[in-house]
Amino acid sequence: MGRDMSFLDKAKTALNQAKDKAADLAEQHGDKIDQAIDKGGNFVDQKTKGKYSDKIDKAQGAAKGAADKLAAQGVDDAPAPPAAVPDPAAPPPTAPTATPIHPTDQGGPTHV
Repeated sequence: MGRDMSFLDKAKTALNQAKDKAADLAEQHGDKIDQAIDKGGNFVDQKTKGKYSDKIDKAQGAAKGAADKLAAQGVDDAPAPPAAVPDPAAPPPTAPTATPIHPTDQGGPTHV
C-alpha cells in the first residue's frame, strides 16, 4: 500500500486548491464578475419582458453576495496546514494499561 495518499485525501486536496483558486480569481476580477451577473440578469429580464424582474434582481443580488463572500475568503484565509496523514507502516497506537492493585498496596492484609 505504501505511503500514497488515499483517493479521498487527493480529492479533498484538489477541491481545496480549486476553492483557493476560485477565491483568488473572484478577488482579482470582482468587478468583471459583477458586470457579468448584471449582463446575464438583464438579458433574462429582457427575454422574459420584465415578467420576473423582482426574482431576477434577487438572484443577481444573491450571486453578487456569493461572489463577494468567495473573494473575501481569498483575502482572509491563510493557507491551511496540510492534514496529518497517518503512516501506514507505523504500529497502531495502544491504550495505556492499568496497573493491577494488590491488597498490600492499599494497606490491606498481606495474606490473601
